[in-house]
Amino acid sequence: MNSILGSLIKKKVIIVRSRNVYYQYISTIYNTGVTYITASTLVWFRRDLRLRDNPALAYASERGTVIPLYIVDTDCPEHFIPGGASKWWLNKSLISLNDSLNGQLHCTKGDASKILIDLIQKHDIKSVVWNRTYEPWQIKRDTLLKHALIEAGVDVKSFNSHLLWEPWQVLKKDDTPYKVFTPYYRRGCLSKAAPRMPVEAPENLKIEYIPNLDNGVNSLELMPDINWHTTINEMWSPGEQGASKHLSNFLPDGAKEYKNKRDIPDLGATSKLSPHLHFGEISPNQIWYAAIDSLNGNIEDVGLDCYLSELGWREFSHSLLFHFPHIPQKNFSPKFEHFPWRTDDNSLKAWQLGQTGIPIVDAGMRELWQTGTMHNRLRMVVGSFLVKNLLIDWRKGERWFWDCLLDADLAANSASWQWIAGTGADAAPYFRIFNPVTQGQRFDPQGHYVKRYCPELSKIPDKFIHNPWDAPQNILDYAGIKLGDNYPKPLVDLKISRQRALDALAQSKQQPNEVPISI
Repeated sequence: MNSILGSLIKKKVIIVRSRNVYYQYISTIYNTGVTYITASTLVWFRRDLRLRDNPALAYASERGTVIPLYIVDTDCPEHFIPGGASKWWLNKSLISLNDSLNGQLHCTKGDASKILIDLIQKHDIKSVVWNRTYEPWQIKRDTLLKHALIEAGVDVKSFNSHLLWEPWQVLKKDDTPYKVFTPYYRRGCLSKAAPRMPVEAPENLKIEYIPNLDNGVNSLELMPDINWHTTINEMWSPGEQGASKHLSNFLPDGAKEYKNKRDIPDLGATSKLSPHLHFGEISPNQIWYAAIDSLNGNIEDVGLDCYLSELGWREFSHSLLFHFPHIPQKNFSPKFEHFPWRTDDNSLKAWQLGQTGIPIVDAGMRELWQTGTMHNRLRMVVGSFLVKNLLIDWRKGERWFWDCLLDADLAANSASWQWIAGTGADAAPYFRIFNPVTQGQRFDPQGHYVKRYCPELSKIPDKFIHNPWDAPQNILDYAGIKLGDNYPKPLVDLKISRQRALDALAQSKQQPNEVPISI
Protein backbone atom coordinates (compact mmCIF):
# COMPACT_ATOMS: atom_id res chain seq x y z
CA MET A 1 0.00 0.00 0.00
CA ASN A 2 2.79 2.45 0.83
CA SER A 3 4.46 1.87 -2.53
CA ILE A 4 1.16 2.46 -4.30
CA LEU A 5 0.60 5.68 -2.37
CA GLY A 6 4.12 6.82 -3.10
CA SER A 7 3.75 6.38 -6.82
CA LEU A 8 0.34 7.99 -6.93
CA ILE A 9 1.37 11.01 -4.89
CA LYS A 10 3.94 11.78 -7.57
CA LYS A 11 1.05 11.84 -10.04
CA LYS A 12 -0.88 14.17 -7.68
CA VAL A 13 -3.51 11.50 -7.02
CA ILE A 14 -4.04 9.81 -3.67
CA ILE A 15 -6.11 6.64 -3.30
CA VAL A 16 -7.44 5.78 0.19
CA ARG A 17 -7.91 2.07 0.87
CA SER A 18 -11.10 0.69 2.45
CA ARG A 19 -12.01 -3.02 2.66
CA ASN A 20 -9.46 -3.81 -0.05
CA VAL A 21 -11.35 -1.71 -2.58
CA TYR A 22 -10.01 1.41 -4.29
CA TYR A 23 -12.88 3.83 -4.76
CA GLN A 24 -13.03 6.06 -7.76
CA TYR A 25 -14.97 9.03 -6.36
CA ILE A 26 -12.78 12.06 -6.89
CA SER A 27 -12.73 15.44 -5.18
CA THR A 28 -10.06 18.04 -5.90
CA ILE A 29 -8.19 20.13 -3.31
CA TYR A 30 -7.49 23.22 -5.37
CA ASN A 31 -5.00 24.91 -3.07
CA THR A 32 -2.57 21.96 -3.35
CA GLY A 33 -3.35 20.58 -6.73
CA VAL A 34 -3.75 17.17 -5.17
CA THR A 35 -6.74 15.06 -6.11
CA TYR A 36 -8.14 12.72 -3.45
CA ILE A 37 -10.00 9.56 -4.32
CA THR A 38 -11.75 8.88 -1.02
CA ALA A 39 -13.32 5.86 0.63
CA SER A 40 -16.81 5.79 2.07
CA THR A 41 -17.74 8.05 4.96
CA LEU A 42 -19.86 6.65 7.78
CA VAL A 43 -22.81 8.95 8.53
CA TRP A 44 -24.19 8.32 12.01
CA PHE A 45 -27.81 9.49 12.02
CA ARG A 46 -29.25 10.60 15.37
CA ARG A 47 -31.69 13.53 15.78
CA ASP A 48 -31.37 14.41 12.10
CA LEU A 49 -33.66 11.98 10.28
CA ARG A 50 -33.78 13.91 7.02
CA LEU A 51 -31.92 14.49 3.78
CA ARG A 52 -32.47 18.24 3.43
CA ASP A 53 -30.41 20.60 5.57
CA ASN A 54 -28.34 17.78 7.01
CA PRO A 55 -24.80 19.22 7.32
CA ALA A 56 -23.15 15.88 8.17
CA LEU A 57 -24.78 14.09 5.25
CA ALA A 58 -24.00 16.97 2.88
CA TYR A 59 -20.34 16.93 3.91
CA ALA A 60 -20.06 13.15 3.52
CA SER A 61 -21.77 13.09 0.14
CA GLU A 62 -19.31 15.65 -1.23
CA ARG A 63 -16.45 13.30 -0.32
CA GLY A 64 -17.85 10.24 -2.06
CA THR A 65 -20.00 7.34 -0.99
CA VAL A 66 -21.74 7.25 2.38
CA ILE A 67 -22.64 4.48 4.81
CA PRO A 68 -25.84 5.67 6.57
CA LEU A 69 -26.26 4.17 10.04
CA TYR A 70 -28.77 4.49 12.87
CA ILE A 71 -28.14 2.94 16.29
CA VAL A 72 -30.56 2.58 19.17
CA ASP A 73 -28.05 3.08 21.98
CA THR A 74 -28.86 0.59 24.72
CA ASP A 75 -26.18 2.13 26.93
CA CYS A 76 -28.54 5.02 27.59
CA PRO A 77 -29.12 5.86 31.29
CA GLU A 78 -32.53 4.70 32.48
CA HIS A 79 -33.87 8.23 33.05
CA PHE A 80 -33.22 9.13 29.43
CA ILE A 81 -34.72 6.05 27.76
CA PRO A 82 -37.37 7.34 25.30
CA GLY A 83 -40.99 6.85 26.28
CA GLY A 84 -43.55 4.77 24.43
CA ALA A 85 -44.91 7.58 22.24
CA SER A 86 -41.40 8.67 21.22
CA LYS A 87 -40.47 5.11 20.27
CA TRP A 88 -43.57 4.83 18.10
CA TRP A 89 -42.67 8.04 16.28
CA LEU A 90 -39.02 7.01 15.91
CA ASN A 91 -40.05 3.72 14.30
CA LYS A 92 -42.20 5.53 11.73
CA SER A 93 -39.54 8.18 11.14
CA LEU A 94 -36.82 5.59 10.49
CA ILE A 95 -39.06 3.79 8.01
CA SER A 96 -39.55 7.09 6.20
CA LEU A 97 -35.82 7.85 6.20
CA ASN A 98 -35.03 4.34 4.98
CA ASP A 99 -37.43 4.84 2.07
CA SER A 100 -35.66 8.10 1.21
CA LEU A 101 -32.36 6.19 1.20
CA ASN A 102 -33.73 3.50 -1.13
CA GLY A 103 -33.91 0.94 1.66
CA GLN A 104 -30.19 1.25 2.45
CA LEU A 105 -30.28 2.71 5.95
CA HIS A 106 -28.31 0.44 8.28
CA CYS A 107 -30.19 -0.10 11.55
CA THR A 108 -28.92 -1.84 14.65
CA LYS A 109 -29.01 -1.54 18.44
CA GLY A 110 -26.58 -1.98 21.31
CA ASP A 111 -23.77 0.04 22.86
CA ALA A 112 -23.29 2.73 20.20
CA SER A 113 -19.63 3.39 20.98
CA LYS A 114 -18.71 -0.31 20.82
CA ILE A 115 -20.72 -0.82 17.63
CA LEU A 116 -19.04 2.09 15.89
CA ILE A 117 -15.51 1.15 16.96
CA ASP A 118 -16.05 -2.48 15.89
CA LEU A 119 -17.53 -1.43 12.57
CA ILE A 120 -14.72 1.01 11.83
CA GLN A 121 -12.06 -1.57 12.63
CA LYS A 122 -13.74 -4.40 10.72
CA HIS A 123 -14.26 -2.39 7.57
CA ASP A 124 -11.26 -0.09 7.77
CA ILE A 125 -13.40 3.05 7.73
CA LYS A 126 -11.35 6.24 7.81
CA SER A 127 -14.02 8.93 8.07
CA VAL A 128 -17.01 9.31 10.40
CA VAL A 129 -19.43 12.23 10.65
CA TRP A 130 -22.45 13.05 12.76
CA ASN A 131 -24.66 15.96 13.80
CA ARG A 132 -24.41 16.92 17.45
CA THR A 133 -26.93 16.00 20.15
CA TYR A 134 -27.14 17.72 23.50
CA GLU A 135 -28.46 15.47 26.23
CA PRO A 136 -25.83 15.21 29.01
CA TRP A 137 -25.10 11.51 28.53
CA GLN A 138 -24.86 11.98 24.76
CA ILE A 139 -22.32 14.78 25.10
CA LYS A 140 -20.19 12.60 27.38
CA ARG A 141 -20.44 9.62 25.04
CA ASP A 142 -19.66 11.62 21.91
CA THR A 143 -16.69 13.39 23.48
CA LEU A 144 -15.04 10.14 24.58
CA LEU A 145 -15.82 8.45 21.26
CA LYS A 146 -14.46 11.32 19.19
CA HIS A 147 -11.17 11.34 21.11
CA ALA A 148 -10.82 7.56 20.79
CA LEU A 149 -11.45 7.61 17.04
CA ILE A 150 -9.08 10.48 16.39
CA GLU A 151 -6.38 8.66 18.36
CA ALA A 152 -6.98 5.66 16.11
CA GLY A 153 -6.38 7.79 13.03
CA VAL A 154 -10.02 8.19 12.01
CA ASP A 155 -11.17 11.52 10.58
CA VAL A 156 -14.12 12.61 12.73
CA LYS A 157 -16.28 15.67 12.19
CA SER A 158 -19.44 16.80 13.93
CA PHE A 159 -21.89 19.49 12.88
CA ASN A 160 -24.74 21.56 14.28
CA SER A 161 -28.04 20.60 12.70
CA HIS A 162 -30.34 20.74 15.74
CA LEU A 163 -30.05 24.29 17.06
CA LEU A 164 -29.95 27.80 15.66
CA TRP A 165 -27.11 28.74 17.98
CA GLU A 166 -24.78 26.51 19.96
CA PRO A 167 -25.32 26.68 23.76
CA TRP A 168 -21.76 27.85 24.31
CA GLN A 169 -22.15 30.67 21.80
CA VAL A 170 -24.86 32.62 23.63
CA LEU A 171 -23.45 33.86 26.94
CA LYS A 172 -23.63 37.02 29.01
CA LYS A 173 -20.83 39.57 28.87
CA ASP A 174 -19.13 37.85 31.81
CA ASP A 175 -19.20 34.53 29.90
CA THR A 176 -21.77 33.00 32.23
CA PRO A 177 -24.99 31.43 30.92
CA TYR A 178 -28.26 33.31 30.84
CA LYS A 179 -30.89 32.23 33.35
CA VAL A 180 -33.70 34.46 32.11
CA PHE A 181 -35.31 33.90 28.73
CA THR A 182 -36.00 37.42 27.43
CA PRO A 183 -32.43 38.74 27.72
CA TYR A 184 -31.13 35.36 26.50
CA TYR A 185 -33.15 35.65 23.31
CA ARG A 186 -33.36 39.39 22.71
CA ARG A 187 -29.93 40.42 23.95
CA GLY A 188 -28.07 37.18 23.38
CA CYS A 189 -29.37 35.24 20.38
CA LEU A 190 -30.55 38.14 18.24
CA SER A 191 -27.23 39.96 18.68
CA LYS A 192 -25.35 37.00 17.22
CA ALA A 193 -24.83 36.24 13.56
CA ALA A 194 -27.98 35.06 11.83
CA PRO A 195 -28.55 31.30 11.87
CA ARG A 196 -26.85 29.48 9.00
CA MET A 197 -28.84 29.06 5.82
CA PRO A 198 -30.25 25.57 5.17
CA VAL A 199 -28.35 23.34 2.75
CA GLU A 200 -29.96 21.32 -0.02
CA ALA A 201 -30.31 17.55 0.01
CA PRO A 202 -27.38 15.82 -1.70
CA GLU A 203 -27.79 15.23 -5.41
CA ASN A 204 -27.03 11.76 -6.75
CA LEU A 205 -26.36 10.42 -3.27
CA LYS A 206 -24.09 7.35 -3.49
CA ILE A 207 -24.64 4.79 -0.73
CA GLU A 208 -22.50 1.81 0.18
CA TYR A 209 -24.70 -0.88 1.66
CA ILE A 210 -23.30 -3.54 4.00
CA PRO A 211 -25.90 -6.34 4.28
CA ASN A 212 -24.56 -7.97 7.45
CA LEU A 213 -24.59 -4.61 9.23
CA ASP A 214 -28.29 -3.89 8.66
CA ASN A 215 -30.80 -5.66 10.87
CA GLY A 216 -33.74 -3.63 9.59
CA VAL A 217 -35.97 -1.10 11.37
CA ASN A 218 -38.20 -3.83 12.84
CA SER A 219 -35.22 -5.33 14.67
CA LEU A 220 -35.04 -2.22 16.83
CA GLU A 221 -38.28 -3.31 18.56
CA LEU A 222 -39.63 0.21 18.94
CA MET A 223 -43.34 -0.48 18.43
CA PRO A 224 -45.38 -0.74 21.65
CA ASP A 225 -46.84 -4.06 22.73
CA ILE A 226 -50.17 -2.46 23.64
CA ASN A 227 -52.21 -1.18 20.68
CA TRP A 228 -52.91 2.26 22.19
CA HIS A 229 -51.56 4.24 19.25
CA THR A 230 -54.33 3.66 16.67
CA THR A 231 -55.65 7.22 16.89
CA ILE A 232 -52.15 8.68 16.86
CA ASN A 233 -51.33 6.66 13.75
CA GLU A 234 -54.30 8.19 11.95
CA MET A 235 -53.38 11.75 12.91
CA TRP A 236 -49.67 11.98 12.26
CA SER A 237 -47.27 11.34 9.38
CA PRO A 238 -43.78 11.02 10.86
CA GLY A 239 -40.91 11.67 8.49
CA GLU A 240 -39.40 14.44 6.42
CA GLN A 241 -42.36 14.65 4.02
CA GLY A 242 -44.81 14.91 6.92
CA ALA A 243 -42.75 17.73 8.42
CA SER A 244 -42.72 19.64 5.13
CA LYS A 245 -46.47 19.22 4.79
CA HIS A 246 -47.12 20.58 8.30
CA LEU A 247 -44.89 23.57 7.63
CA SER A 248 -46.62 24.28 4.32
CA ASN A 249 -50.05 24.03 5.94
CA PHE A 250 -49.01 26.41 8.71
CA LEU A 251 -47.52 29.04 6.42
CA PRO A 252 -48.11 31.66 5.21
CA ASP A 253 -50.95 32.72 7.49
CA GLY A 254 -49.90 30.81 10.59
CA ALA A 255 -46.93 32.92 11.56
CA LYS A 256 -48.79 36.20 11.04
CA GLU A 257 -51.76 35.10 13.16
CA TYR A 258 -49.72 33.16 15.71
CA LYS A 259 -49.74 35.75 18.48
CA ASN A 260 -53.49 36.26 18.28
CA LYS A 261 -54.57 32.63 17.99
CA ARG A 262 -51.90 30.48 19.64
CA ASP A 263 -53.67 30.30 23.03
CA ILE A 264 -57.00 29.06 21.69
CA PRO A 265 -56.79 25.25 21.87
CA ASP A 266 -59.77 24.60 19.62
CA LEU A 267 -58.36 26.55 16.69
CA GLY A 268 -55.33 24.40 16.03
CA ALA A 269 -53.37 27.56 15.24
CA THR A 270 -49.96 26.15 16.12
CA SER A 271 -47.54 24.67 13.58
CA LYS A 272 -47.60 21.09 15.01
CA LEU A 273 -43.95 20.78 14.11
CA SER A 274 -42.51 19.96 17.52
CA PRO A 275 -42.27 16.14 17.07
CA HIS A 276 -40.83 16.61 13.59
CA LEU A 277 -38.36 19.09 15.01
CA HIS A 278 -37.41 16.84 17.93
CA PHE A 279 -36.49 13.93 15.67
CA GLY A 280 -34.76 16.17 13.19
CA GLU A 281 -37.14 15.58 10.28
CA ILE A 282 -36.94 19.31 9.80
CA SER A 283 -34.35 21.73 11.13
CA PRO A 284 -34.98 24.92 13.11
CA ASN A 285 -33.07 26.73 10.36
CA GLN A 286 -35.58 25.58 7.74
CA ILE A 287 -38.48 26.73 9.93
CA TRP A 288 -36.79 30.04 10.83
CA TYR A 289 -36.20 31.13 7.25
CA ALA A 290 -39.46 29.71 5.88
CA ALA A 291 -41.39 31.72 8.47
CA ILE A 292 -39.48 34.90 7.60
CA ASP A 293 -39.95 34.32 3.87
CA SER A 294 -43.69 33.79 4.37
CA LEU A 295 -43.93 37.42 5.46
CA ASN A 296 -41.50 38.70 2.83
CA GLY A 297 -38.78 39.26 5.38
CA ASN A 298 -40.91 41.54 7.58
CA ILE A 299 -39.28 40.58 10.90
CA GLU A 300 -41.11 43.47 12.59
CA ASP A 301 -44.41 41.63 12.24
CA VAL A 302 -45.65 40.89 15.78
CA GLY A 303 -47.02 37.47 14.83
CA LEU A 304 -43.75 36.43 13.22
CA ASP A 305 -41.74 37.76 16.15
CA CYS A 306 -43.90 35.78 18.55
CA TYR A 307 -43.51 32.59 16.53
CA LEU A 308 -39.74 32.93 16.19
CA SER A 309 -39.48 33.55 19.93
CA GLU A 310 -40.95 30.06 20.43
CA LEU A 311 -37.94 28.71 18.57
CA GLY A 312 -35.94 30.95 20.91
CA TRP A 313 -37.52 29.23 23.94
CA ARG A 314 -36.42 25.89 22.51
CA GLU A 315 -32.88 27.26 22.24
CA PHE A 316 -33.08 28.55 25.82
CA SER A 317 -34.18 25.14 27.08
CA HIS A 318 -31.19 23.50 25.42
CA SER A 319 -28.89 26.16 26.83
CA LEU A 320 -30.16 25.46 30.35
CA LEU A 321 -29.71 21.71 29.92
CA PHE A 322 -26.20 22.17 28.56
CA HIS A 323 -25.02 24.46 31.35
CA PHE A 324 -27.09 22.91 34.14
CA PRO A 325 -27.34 19.19 33.28
CA HIS A 326 -29.05 18.37 36.60
CA ILE A 327 -32.37 20.04 35.70
CA PRO A 328 -34.19 16.90 34.47
CA GLN A 329 -34.05 15.52 38.00
CA LYS A 330 -33.12 18.31 40.42
CA ASN A 331 -34.76 21.62 41.21
CA PHE A 332 -32.96 24.46 39.49
CA SER A 333 -33.73 26.63 42.51
CA PRO A 334 -32.33 25.29 45.79
CA LYS A 335 -35.21 27.00 47.63
CA PHE A 336 -37.43 24.04 46.75
CA GLU A 337 -35.24 21.25 48.08
CA HIS A 338 -37.40 21.00 51.20
CA PHE A 339 -40.76 21.65 49.57
CA PRO A 340 -43.45 19.41 51.15
CA TRP A 341 -44.72 17.59 48.06
CA ARG A 342 -47.61 15.17 48.67
CA THR A 343 -47.58 11.48 47.79
CA ASP A 344 -51.05 10.77 46.45
CA ASP A 345 -51.07 7.95 43.91
CA ASN A 346 -54.84 8.02 43.47
CA SER A 347 -54.90 11.70 42.58
CA LEU A 348 -51.90 11.25 40.28
CA LYS A 349 -53.67 8.42 38.47
CA ALA A 350 -56.85 10.47 38.11
CA TRP A 351 -54.80 13.32 36.64
CA GLN A 352 -53.05 10.97 34.20
CA LEU A 353 -56.36 9.53 33.01
CA GLY A 354 -58.17 12.86 32.69
CA GLN A 355 -60.55 12.08 35.55
CA THR A 356 -59.95 15.02 37.89
CA GLY A 357 -63.46 16.47 37.62
CA ILE A 358 -62.00 19.73 36.26
CA PRO A 359 -63.11 19.78 32.59
CA ILE A 360 -60.29 21.78 31.01
CA VAL A 361 -57.69 19.68 32.85
CA ASP A 362 -59.39 16.43 31.88
CA ALA A 363 -59.65 17.53 28.25
CA GLY A 364 -55.95 18.35 28.12
CA MET A 365 -54.90 15.03 29.65
CA ARG A 366 -57.18 13.07 27.33
CA GLU A 367 -55.83 14.95 24.32
CA LEU A 368 -52.35 13.89 25.41
CA TRP A 369 -53.32 10.21 25.61
CA GLN A 370 -55.31 10.17 22.40
CA THR A 371 -53.05 12.26 20.18
CA GLY A 372 -49.56 12.16 21.71
CA THR A 373 -49.49 15.91 22.11
CA MET A 374 -51.19 18.72 24.01
CA HIS A 375 -51.84 22.37 23.27
CA ASN A 376 -49.19 24.52 24.98
CA ARG A 377 -51.69 26.61 26.94
CA LEU A 378 -53.17 23.41 28.32
CA ARG A 379 -49.71 22.09 29.25
CA MET A 380 -49.41 25.04 31.59
CA VAL A 381 -52.90 24.57 33.00
CA VAL A 382 -52.61 20.84 33.70
CA GLY A 383 -49.09 21.32 35.05
CA SER A 384 -50.18 24.02 37.46
CA PHE A 385 -53.08 21.87 38.65
CA LEU A 386 -50.76 18.94 39.38
CA VAL A 387 -47.99 20.76 41.23
CA LYS A 388 -50.10 23.37 42.99
CA ASN A 389 -53.69 22.27 43.43
CA LEU A 390 -52.72 18.61 43.97
CA LEU A 391 -49.31 19.47 45.45
CA ILE A 392 -47.63 16.60 43.60
CA ASP A 393 -43.94 16.79 42.66
CA TRP A 394 -43.36 18.20 39.17
CA ARG A 395 -41.09 15.26 38.39
CA LYS A 396 -44.14 12.96 38.43
CA GLY A 397 -45.69 15.10 35.70
CA GLU A 398 -42.46 15.31 33.76
CA ARG A 399 -42.18 11.50 33.69
CA TRP A 400 -45.77 11.09 32.47
CA PHE A 401 -45.25 13.63 29.71
CA TRP A 402 -41.95 11.94 28.83
CA ASP A 403 -43.78 8.68 28.19
CA CYS A 404 -46.85 10.12 26.45
CA LEU A 405 -45.57 13.02 24.34
CA LEU A 406 -44.53 12.44 20.76
CA ASP A 407 -42.33 15.52 21.09
CA ALA A 408 -40.84 14.50 24.45
CA ASP A 409 -37.63 16.51 24.45
CA LEU A 410 -35.45 16.35 27.54
CA ALA A 411 -34.48 20.02 27.40
CA ALA A 412 -37.94 21.43 26.71
CA ASN A 413 -39.78 19.00 28.97
CA SER A 414 -37.50 19.67 31.96
CA ALA A 415 -37.35 23.44 31.52
CA SER A 416 -41.10 23.77 30.97
CA TRP A 417 -42.09 21.65 33.97
CA GLN A 418 -39.70 23.55 36.21
CA TRP A 419 -41.10 26.80 34.82
CA ILE A 420 -44.69 25.94 35.73
CA ALA A 421 -43.63 24.51 39.10
CA GLY A 422 -41.81 27.70 40.01
CA THR A 423 -38.60 25.75 40.64
CA GLY A 424 -36.71 26.56 37.45
CA ALA A 425 -34.81 29.32 35.71
CA ASP A 426 -36.95 32.32 34.82
CA ALA A 427 -39.86 30.38 36.28
CA ALA A 428 -43.33 31.63 36.95
CA PRO A 429 -43.44 32.36 40.69
CA TYR A 430 -44.85 29.43 42.62
CA PHE A 431 -47.62 31.64 43.97
CA ARG A 432 -48.82 32.21 40.38
CA ILE A 433 -51.45 29.48 40.34
CA PHE A 434 -53.52 29.00 37.20
CA ASN A 435 -57.24 28.85 37.91
CA PRO A 436 -58.41 26.16 35.46
CA VAL A 437 -61.99 27.45 35.43
CA THR A 438 -60.89 30.97 34.55
CA GLN A 439 -58.44 29.62 31.96
CA GLY A 440 -61.18 27.56 30.35
CA GLN A 441 -63.65 30.44 30.28
CA ARG A 442 -61.06 32.71 28.69
CA PHE A 443 -59.54 30.41 26.08
CA ASP A 444 -62.39 27.96 25.44
CA PRO A 445 -65.47 30.09 26.18
CA GLN A 446 -67.96 27.86 24.34
CA GLY A 447 -66.32 24.67 25.50
CA HIS A 448 -65.55 23.37 22.02
CA TYR A 449 -62.23 21.94 23.14
CA VAL A 450 -63.62 20.43 26.33
CA LYS A 451 -66.56 18.82 24.53
CA ARG A 452 -64.23 17.28 21.94
CA TYR A 453 -62.27 15.35 24.55
CA CYS A 454 -64.94 15.08 27.25
CA PRO A 455 -67.99 14.19 25.14
CA GLU A 456 -69.97 13.23 28.23
CA LEU A 457 -70.20 16.98 28.89
CA SER A 458 -71.49 17.85 25.42
CA LYS A 459 -74.96 18.93 26.62
CA ILE A 460 -73.74 21.16 29.45
CA PRO A 461 -74.52 24.83 28.68
CA ASP A 462 -71.56 27.12 28.02
CA LYS A 463 -72.13 28.84 31.36
CA PHE A 464 -71.27 25.68 33.28
CA ILE A 465 -69.01 23.77 30.88
CA HIS A 466 -65.92 24.59 32.94
CA ASN A 467 -67.57 24.27 36.36
CA PRO A 468 -70.33 21.66 36.13
CA TRP A 469 -70.42 21.30 39.93
CA ASP A 470 -72.02 24.75 40.06
CA ALA A 471 -74.82 23.82 37.64
CA PRO A 472 -78.36 23.46 39.07
CA GLN A 473 -79.62 19.91 39.33
CA ASN A 474 -82.14 20.38 36.50
CA ILE A 475 -79.29 21.42 34.18
CA LEU A 476 -77.28 18.36 35.15
CA ASP A 477 -80.32 16.15 34.63
CA TYR A 478 -80.89 17.64 31.17
CA ALA A 479 -77.22 17.07 30.29
CA GLY A 480 -77.36 13.51 31.58
CA ILE A 481 -74.59 14.18 34.10
CA LYS A 482 -74.35 12.48 37.45
CA LEU A 483 -71.32 13.89 39.22
CA GLY A 484 -69.36 11.11 40.80
CA ASP A 485 -70.93 8.59 38.40
CA ASN A 486 -70.49 9.33 34.67
CA TYR A 487 -68.28 12.33 35.32
CA PRO A 488 -66.11 12.69 38.44
CA LYS A 489 -66.56 15.20 41.19
CA PRO A 490 -63.60 17.59 41.49
CA LEU A 491 -60.60 16.02 43.20
CA VAL A 492 -60.06 19.20 45.18
CA ASP A 493 -61.73 22.47 45.95
CA LEU A 494 -59.81 24.98 43.83
CA LYS A 495 -59.87 27.76 46.43
CA ILE A 496 -58.89 25.53 49.35
CA SER A 497 -56.15 23.74 47.38
CA ARG A 498 -54.75 27.07 46.24
CA GLN A 499 -54.38 28.18 49.85
CA ARG A 500 -52.81 24.81 50.73
CA ALA A 501 -50.18 25.39 48.04
CA LEU A 502 -49.37 28.84 49.39
CA ASP A 503 -49.10 27.42 52.91
CA ALA A 504 -46.71 24.75 51.63
CA LEU A 505 -44.57 27.43 50.03
CA ALA A 506 -44.41 29.35 53.31
CA GLN A 507 -43.49 26.15 55.13
CA SER A 508 -40.64 25.37 52.73
CA LYS A 509 -39.12 28.82 53.27
CA GLN A 510 -38.62 27.96 56.93
CA GLN A 511 -36.25 25.11 56.00
CA PRO A 512 -32.54 25.62 55.30
CA ASN A 513 -31.61 25.69 51.65
CA GLU A 514 -29.66 22.88 50.09
CA VAL A 515 -27.66 23.53 46.94
CA PRO A 516 -28.51 20.97 44.24
CA ILE A 517 -25.70 18.77 42.99
CA SER A 518 -25.14 18.45 39.26
CA ILE A 519 -25.69 14.91 38.02
